[in-house]
Amino acid sequence: MSTLTIRLPDDKHERLKALASNRKISVNKLVDELTTIALANHDARTRFETRAVRGTPKRALKLLESLGDA
Repeated sequence: MSTLTIRLPDDKHERLKALASNRKISVNKLVDELTTIALANHDARTRFETRAVRGTPKRALKLLESLGDA
């Protein structure tokens, strides 16, 4: 496991501490959860963009039309 030092404005740090306290977790755990979400979003976008390059608008529209019938 790595240690990471970040610099934040004091007000942002206080808000993160309050959020973590409200969720009954440590600031460390909160940051871990937030980075997991950010990485998952990044991975999903990367997968989407990779697939979009391989697809065609005509095929996508046909797929959307078939979903409308469901």
